[in-house]
Amino acid sequence: MLTIKLNGRTVEAGEGQTILETARTHGVYIPSLCFHPKTGRSASCRICAVEVEGARGLVMSCNTPVWNGMVVRTETEPVLQARRAIVDLLLSEGIHDCLSCEMCGACELQEAAYRLGIEKPSERRALPPAPQDLSHPMIVRNPDRCILCGRCVRACGDVVVNGVLDVAFRGYRSTIVADLDVPLGRSSCVGCGECVQLCPTGALIEKKAVGGGRAWDCERVRTTCPYCGVGCQVNLHVDRARNRVARVTGAQGVPPNDGMLCVKGRFGYDFPASPLRLARPLIRRDGRHETVSWEEALDYTAAHLLRIRTAHGPDSISAISSSRDNNENSYAAQKFMRAAIGTNNIDNCART
Repeated sequence: MLTIKLNGRTVEAGEGQTILETARTHGVYIPSLCFHPKTGRSASCRICAVEVEGARGLVMSCNTPVWNGMVVRTETEPVLQARRAIVDLLLSEGIHDCLSCEMCGACELQEAAYRLGIEKPSERRALPPAPQDLSHPMIVRNPDRCILCGRCVRACGDVVVNGVLDVAFRGYRSTIVADLDVPLGRSSCVGCGECVQLCPTGALIEKKAVGGGRAWDCERVRTTCPYCGVGCQVNLHVDRARNRVARVTGAQGVPPNDGMLCVKGRFGYDFPASPLRLARPLIRRDGRHETVSWEEALDYTAAHLLRIRTAHGPDSISAISSSRDNNENSYAAQKFMRAAIGTNNIDNCART
């Protein structure tokens, strides 16, 4: 372990850690728009500048490793002035209408501006507004909110290795493009949504989540994705006032998916609120379905399974486990059939 002095406080840091990683470990806020643990060090936004004793100028904390005895200051006036200038430029170059943006309350640029005391940009954008890209069934692209941090490019190219997004053109015409500058809906995008999750602003947002609920209205609930047996961990953003799932994000930093999701896991969350979904168990009596309690339904099922096994033997009963179940549920299903019923007649629909 290394020992450094961070804002006058002596803290420990791991070998190879950067200043930014060490600061976040010890609860010290340093804004960073281009860095993400999954996309690696970039140092392109320059907003994570800090003072290091002995350095000739400000250094970028996201790609500067710590050394034993390093003295770091993150809140000096030169540091704050540099950050304010960068954030002011980013706000001036785009159209960041926070009140109408879907990411209000969850935007890293907005958070940095708030902490730096910037209420509005010093200059107004001279370029005309760019049209939104609504061609994709799941994703909305808003170029006017893009800060060219490159997170989406590295997420698509390095994390999920699809290589759909890249930076094109030069100077003030620089922009993020899909494939050979085609609409996202006509590109080779597979709809995994990793770019949406890692975007620090509202440049990439989920189309279905628009108007679904602000960040502060939603409670985050950790659960397991129900679509296959991999067991991907997801966060449900639940709007309790409307009793519905507003959006789904992958749980970062935990196995097996580390935030990554397939198109079904990220965008297929409509079924819990479907009016076609059965909310209570039903038992057919006299040719009609009757709503009953779960206890009665389970007792009814157990009694009939016991009657069938007694009359015709255990091999007269079979079961099919759903491929949408996780591995634990599939294991419980086969254990029930083999140990409780006494048959090997158990299959899984994924096999077909």
